[in-house]
Amino acid sequence: MRRVWLVLAAGIAITAAGVAVADNLTSARQTDYFAPGKHRFYVWCGQGGDYTAIERGASAEDAQLRLYNGAKAKGRATCWPVWQGKISG
Repeated sequence: MRRVWLVLAAGIAITAAGVAVADNLTSARQTDYFAPGKHRFYVWCGQGGDYTAIERGASAEDAQLRLYNGAKAKGRATCWPVWQGKISG
C-alpha cells in the first residue's frame, strides 16, 4: 500500500512540473506576441499559393495587418497571415 502512495505522489509531482513548464512556455509566447520586432507568419491563401513571410511590426498584430494589407494591395485578398512566432534580432 505504501508503494502505491509513493508512486501516486511521484506521478502528481511529475504532472505538476509539466504544467509549470507548459505555463512558462505559454507566458513567453504571449510576451513575444505583443513585443516589437520581426515576426514570422505562415500566409494561408484560400485559393492556393500559401507562403511564409517575415514582417517587422510594433507587435505581431501590427505585423500581421501589414502583411495582410500588402497581400490585398497585390490582389490577393483571400490570403491571411497566421502568426508562427517572433524572430530574435
